[in-house]
Amino acid sequence: MEEDGAVTVYSGSAITDTKKNPFSIKVGIAQMLRGGAIAEVTTVDQAKIAESAGACCLVVSEPKGPGISRMADPSLIKEIKQAVTIPVMAKARVGHFVEAQILEAIGVDYIDESEILALADEGHFVNKHNFRAPFVCGCRDLGEALRRVREGAAMIRTQGDLSGTGSIVDTVRNVRKVMGDIRILSNMDEDEVFTFSKKIAAPYDIVAQTKQMGRLPVVHFAAGGIVTPADAALMMQLGCDGVFIGSDIFNCSDPYKKVRAIVQAVRNYNDPHILAAASSGLEEAMGGLNLNENRVERFVSAETY
Repeated sequence: MEEDGAVTVYSGSAITDTKKNPFSIKVGIAQMLRGGAIAEVTTVDQAKIAESAGACCLVVSEPKGPGISRMADPSLIKEIKQAVTIPVMAKARVGHFVEAQILEAIGVDYIDESEILALADEGHFVNKHNFRAPFVCGCRDLGEALRRVREGAAMIRTQGDLSGTGSIVDTVRNVRKVMGDIRILSNMDEDEVFTFSKKIAAPYDIVAQTKQMGRLPVVHFAAGGIVTPADAALMMQLGCDGVFIGSDIFNCSDPYKKVRAIVQAVRNYNDPHILAAASSGLEEAMGGLNLNENRVERFVSAETY
């Protein structure tokens, strides 16, 4: 991948330096999470449970509540980092490069530029080449995924349900769309790739690399509505490299058992016997509405490349 294509977006101290912050190293660090489950936590106790249950990484977030959702309290992030030995990820608002600077300063292992939080900038994402820490970004289709990769995202999270209902239908739809477009791209003539990259509004060089690899050029996880071992195995069989587990998973009498079951499902997603054992004896999965109406987009940004 071309690393010289990064541009300086912000003036002052935020200057792109691809030699200091090589993208290939950040992609390699993110690859270490492949085949794992990343658990969202809001307390130290939840972090310890997730680690003991086999989560490969933790995402620290604020407890859900009314009002604007922002970056988690840095003191909580530090406390969780001291309490566990696995990597710790934290969320920053879309476009809020100062929150990202704070998270990097306190030593988080990954930064999630999360569209689930309130937006900080409606028109711009963070120039992720300016940071040493690998970034995770969400997407709903292939074009969006590859635009985030051009900005420096080292991991892509195909996002589904944002409302916390426990419905997996949006996640399945978006993952299938990404994977389907990659299959279409892989079978294209070289001359067709130019038109395809224009159609999905993605940089040609990264589209061409995706065609060559037959997959996203960075590690690819799924998130949203994944609350049972079967949900996690479904995402893996659809072609994802791992899954995110929401903090709602801890709202049961035995969160360790449920997180452990999902971790086992991710590791053994092609073995129905192990999946059956992992799914047995769990409380009923988080209920919710099956929302069929078209969702209103949270934001529409005009992106030019």
